[in-house]
Amino acid sequence: MATEDTNGEAADDGMADWAEALLEQKGGDNAGDAKPGSVLSGNSPRPFTAGGSDLGMQDINMVLDIPVLLSVELGRTKVPIKHILQLGQGSVVELDALAGEPMDVLVNGYLIAQGEVVVVNDKFGIRLTDVVTPSERLRRVSKG
Repeated sequence: MATEDTNGEAADDGMADWAEALLEQKGGDNAGDAKPGSVLSGNSPRPFTAGGSDLGMQDINMVLDIPVLLSVELGRTKVPIKHILQLGQGSVVELDALAGEPMDVLVNGYLIAQGEVVVVNDKFGIRLTDVVTPSERLRRVSKG
């Protein structure tokens, strides 16, 4: 999505700043403190294979481009409808999460990771600090 300027060179689309932030994180974080199996432990994610056959890879490739809703949850609260109707510009809604707590990262409503807010070039992002293992994700989905 880069555009070309008058000299024909590709203009920076902002992705380089995110890449630089990720490289900085790798160099500055202490990966020894990470839980085994988490992103920070240094274990790279392995692609899913169904029995190691080419047919299995074709099956998984069919779903790789399906869009899903990724959301980050700051916190939750329950309020009566009468308070919702009284909300206006400048109103503050108290959430159940504490400042500085890790935020939940959800895919289609299912928890997949937790992370912390980062800002790169005035845009918000989230740095994942802990990723739910695939087996734990399947267990939670089957319960719920």
